[in-house]
Amino acid sequence: MSPPPPNLLIVDDDPELRRFLLGELEAEGHGVETAGTGQQALTRIRAGGLELVLLDWTLPDFSGLEVCRRMRAGGITTPVLMLTARDAVSERVEALDAGADDYLTKPFSIEELLARVRARLRRDGSGSEGASEVLQFADLRVNTASREVRRGGREIQLTVREFSLLLELLRQPNRVQERLSLLHAVWGEPFVGDDNLLDVYIRYLRRKLELQGEAKLIHTVRGVGFMLKAREPGA
Repeated sequence: MSPPPPNLLIVDDDPELRRFLLGELEAEGHGVETAGTGQQALTRIRAGGLELVLLDWTLPDFSGLEVCRRMRAGGITTPVLMLTARDAVSERVEALDAGADDYLTKPFSIEELLARVRARLRRDGSGSEGASEVLQFADLRVNTASREVRRGGREIQLTVREFSLLLELLRQPNRVQERLSLLHAVWGEPFVGDDNLLDVYIRYLRRKLELQGEAKLIHTVRGVGFMLKAREPGA
């Protein structure tokens, strides 16, 4: 039987770790390629066809953060799971700001890594195809097929994860959605990771959707979750 076509890319400058992860992921049935530098990674990523990039922060030519930034600047939305020994909150936020979708701190268990990969691929493979659907709430309009997002007359560029989170909020407007429900819907069930990621991405969405002078759309219900509402609660 021929091996499956590559759908995962491992980017790390440690050849032993690359070989280990390659074996574990291939045993799970994935087609896997590897790269040892940022430039090798970008060349392969730009060729397309990948579903997920496992990306080390520290590389010999330039950092994994720079790889993320160049990907996103070039319009490449392939999800990125950052692998790094850095565990400060500020560094996690820096990775997410650069365009990473998730973050796993070294040393990690292979079971957790495989769970993150399964959750990521399951989420990206569920319902992205099919007929176009246009969702509208107040002056916000989203085309699910073209992934075009507009508020009023302006177009809004969202990352893959931001778009998924916005869709979850849009599908149940004026209703509080619990934190765990959103985490499962956007990051996969069972959720594995830091639930502060949800707060980070809510902040990103607010920054893009609610410019100065525009009505607030995403509201926090403390201790419960978030809701999409055109007016402040009680207004």
